[in-house]
Amino acid sequence: MMRLVTTNEGKFRELSQILEGRGISIERLDREYPEVQGATLEVVVRYALDVLGKTLDDIVIDDSGMFIEALHGFPGVFSSHAFKTIGTDGILRLLLGRENRAARFETVLGLRRRGKNHIVRGECKGTIAEAAQGASGFGFDPIFVPDGQTRTLAEMTEDEKNAVSHRGNAARALAALLSGG
Repeated sequence: MMRLVTTNEGKFRELSQILEGRGISIERLDREYPEVQGATLEVVVRYALDVLGKTLDDIVIDDSGMFIEALHGFPGVFSSHAFKTIGTDGILRLLLGRENRAARFETVLGLRRRGKNHIVRGECKGTIAEAAQGASGFGFDPIFVPDGQTRTLAEMTEDEKNAVSHRGNAARALAALLSGG
């Protein structure tokens, strides 16, 4: 049994739906852990795996971020803090009058299994909407429109979102790793 170490119910819900759909059981370990402020999501995940790996095995860590081109990658690794402090309205204010609204979401999943660390990634490119739309999902989902879509992640069903999202792509990569494929 794999355990996702997170206090974020939304991350668990999305990840478990995809993994369990591929026959991989996962449960949530509702626990905080020290997060290093690193330059990349991978640095944050590797640090967490090293800390937690001293006492836990068969765990998954998820660190995700939204990177906006016009803001030189902000909020990036600071996405959770940015959401808590300025929210979607703050991001929209930072982009007022800017033509370039290109962005991407990234997820890095770290797996600690049998004493070894593994890293997989997922990405979703898109744009930042002019206004928040939709009530599903969490975080910056109401302002992010994936490439090839006309709706924000928050306007999609969970299945639709998981089919195109950064976390969905990372979860499928993790499932392939776990199945040896």
